[in-house]
Amino acid sequence: MELLREVAPAATQVALLMNPDNLNVAVDTRALQDAARSLGRRTVVMEARGPTELDGAFEAIRQSSAGAVVVASDPMFLGQRHRIIALAAQHRLPVMYWTRDFAEAGGLISYGTSIAWMYHQAGVYCGRILKGAKPGELPVVQPTTFELVINQKTARTLDIVIPRPLLLRADTVID
Repeated sequence: MELLREVAPAATQVALLMNPDNLNVAVDTRALQDAARSLGRRTVVMEARGPTELDGAFEAIRQSSAGAVVVASDPMFLGQRHRIIALAAQHRLPVMYWTRDFAEAGGLISYGTSIAWMYHQAGVYCGRILKGAKPGELPVVQPTTFELVINQKTARTLDIVIPRPLLLRADTVID
């Protein structure tokens, strides 16, 4: 939410695009709402269970007067990233995504766990299991590597000036 506030400071209402079928939806929604509230932002939750509901969700976002959007972490959204990015562009909305795949596909900004780091950790776990470790005895590992990716081309298309300090913090800037 802080990053989105830097990108879209005038957006006092933020839409949260959520898949209500995702098992984490309640926890994710509450965390995003708490973060938004702490920054003086209001939220409106928009739901899409599948690809056929995305157009309606973005129309509802437009009607809600939300000035920015956060797309929740969800496999369906990842699979529909090109459609979601096209809808964001059509409605001229700054959108924050949860993985670099969105920014690389033309989304404005993403911040989330490094997928490469997660694959590396899976390999480490596989190695430990192959050496005899019992899977149930392996510790749960929390992510420690996160990536901030900014798509400057998309920012220019939306007439958004990304603050220089934010650009300097980015792991990747796509021009």
